[in-house]
Amino acid sequence: MINFGISFSKQKAIEDKFIKYNIKDCDLVEKFIHSSGNGGQNLNKVATCVYLRYIPLNIEIKCQKYRTQLLNRYMARKILVEEIEKNLFDKQSEKQKKIEKIRRQKRKRSKRAKEKVFKAKKLNSLKKKDRQKVII
Repeated sequence: MINFGISFSKQKAIEDKFIKYNIKDCDLVEKFIHSSGNGGQNLNKVATCVYLRYIPLNIEIKCQKYRTQLLNRYMARKILVEEIEKNLFDKQSEKQKKIEKIRRQKRKRSKRAKEKVFKAKKLNSLKKKDRQKVII
């Protein structure tokens, strides 16, 4: 496998997942494209965008997150593994689970839940009121 210039643990993790899901380099079609967007001269000189296609499942990944081609190659492979996990196990990826959790936390409470919270606050205020000193 390619040395992506990343930490050994990350390199080992991606290699292990490639072995686990039986992904071979011969099944990958990799192309390099000039990136789009801001970046000026660097974009015109270097093809940093990575296009990765996994032939057996016909999954296509395009990554231009980083300015270096090597890191984009790593990220494309990481995204590919996540997509394969999602396809093989029909389960939500860890990333998707985090997004879903945040969305649940941010959504508005239902009327019933609001009433429940209001009742609990009311009971608490009554308790506090009973604890106050009685002035005669």
